Amino acid sequence: MLTLPNLLTLSRIVTLPLLVWLLWFPHWQLGYALGFALYCLMGITDYFDGYLARAQGAVSKLGQFLDPIADKIMIASVILILVGTGDIAGWHKIAALVILLREIAVSGLREFLAEVRVSVPVSQLAKWKTTLQLVSLGALILAGALPLMLWIKTLGLVSLWAAAVLTVITGWDYLRVGIRHMD
Repeated sequence: MLTLPNLLTLSRIVTLPLLVWLLWFPHWQLGYALGFALYCLMGITDYFDGYLARAQGAVSKLGQFLDPIADKIMIASVILILVGTGDIAGWHKIAALVILLREIAVSGLREFLAEVRVSVPVSQLAKWKTTLQLVSLGALILAGALPLMLWIKTLGLVSLWAAAVLTVITGWDYLRVGIRHMD
């Protein structure tokens, strides 16, 4: 069912290669600026796809399936490209790795729980985690466009660590629920 909310979700997936290409070249400030604009647009579609689906009564199984996947591949793609370009470097790679590992683990856990017919709703804390991830990566992209404004990169790295902390907490919450349903 290709409703407007589902099309918005799909648009995030389809535009990811362009975003990665724009960020591919470190020190290409224009690429980072265009990448930041595209990243913001993708973030806005993330908000509106859910809002419109609920407002129009158009929540669908396809949307429920695609939205978290679009979020995860967007976050993972941006983390990987920023690590590759050196925008996330040194000890900050640990925060990035924690986020990636949690996303993979929770995806697998959700798949397992779906097979045993257990639904785990997204918590408010998990929504804050996603918001912090989006803000941190957006700030790191913007820092590539504006390298002289060091506070932007600092904001990005601090919020990346905050997101990593929330990632561990929310990952533990999912694991606790999952363990109850394992033999």
